Amino acid sequence: MKKTDIALIVLIASITMLITYAVGNMVIGGAQDKPVSVKTAEPISTKVQTPDTRVFNASAINPTVPVTIGKDSATATGNN
Repeated sequence: MKKTDIALIVLIASITMLITYAVGNMVIGGAQDKPVSVKTAEPISTKVQTPDTRVFNASAINPTVPVTIGKDSATATGNN
């Protein structure tokens, strides 16, 4: 390639970059300084609250206890 060909390619690439930047800036826009309100998080406290007595009481159902409905599978195998 000749020096004039390289210079022409560099010129076309530069003009293309300028046009792309201008169109992108019109479409997307630049940074704007607008005030924004952001919710702040409440700090986590180490204080433990007592659970609700309507749900957690001595007569409540314990969901971690296995419940067997019908005959137990260990006794249904023929040990009658």
